[in-house]
Amino acid sequence: MPAVATVVTVAAGLSVRSVLGGDLAKYAGDALYALLIFWLVLVVAPRTRAWVAAVVAFAVSVAVELFQLTGVPAELGAHSVLARLVLGTTFNAPDLPFYAVGAALGWALHLGARSAWAARRRPTPQPR
Repeated sequence: MPAVATVVTVAAGLSVRSVLGGDLAKYAGDALYALLIFWLVLVVAPRTRAWVAAVVAFAVSVAVELFQLTGVPAELGAHSVLARLVLGTTFNAPDLPFYAVGAALGWALHLGARSAWAARRRPTPQPR
């Protein structure tokens, strides 16, 4: 499931600006960025607990945002669309809470999907 969720999240992230506008699109993109990292953690390490994946997703997102303070991502982004998409270019402190939203959303979606999967796998009681 995390692999499919990764693809869906990338598609949502790439299309969010065409559907939404202004700050709503920007901050939705921030949340989707952290959500993508959440799913990638689970793809790479499937036995990772959801809360750990959420913490890692938030930490990586914040680290990338802080890395933007160095100017290196802006320089790389000037030469590569992929670098611009992955690293961003400009530090923006209001992005930080939206990374938390995306990581928490991943945790909640994962737990909900696991609960639904477990409920489907339980045998139905037979009438007596």
